[in-house]
Amino acid sequence: MATLSAGAFYVFSGLAILATLLVIVQRNAVHALLYLVVSFLAVAGLLFVLGAPFAAALEVIIYAGAIMVLFVFVTMMVSPGQEAATADARWGLLKALVGPAAIALLLIVELGSVLVHAPAAHVGADV
Repeated sequence: MATLSAGAFYVFSGLAILATLLVIVQRNAVHALLYLVVSFLAVAGLLFVLGAPFAAALEVIIYAGAIMVLFVFVTMMVSPGQEAATADARWGLLKALVGPAAIALLLIVELGSVLVHAPAAHVGADV
């Protein structure tokens, strides 16, 4: 069971690092925010693997949920300018969403693997 936790730890930490680096190098603010959501989800996966499911749930609810919705809303309300509109028209929506979608799919698969192989909790057992 230790190898599954170690493998999940390395996958989630690698995804968190990759998504955070992609946040830094993105020219479009909306795409950077989408990668930041993926980074928050990867950190929540790390917290879950490390045995802190409540902290992982708070990470998803507070950061990836509420705060990022506000960031995306404000960013989309501000006019992106001519440069961003030209870049979006040139690359297209599909190419812009392939990276975050692939990373999010990998996160979902890894989290499902962790949940399926997690040991059953003994409810009501004396400690």
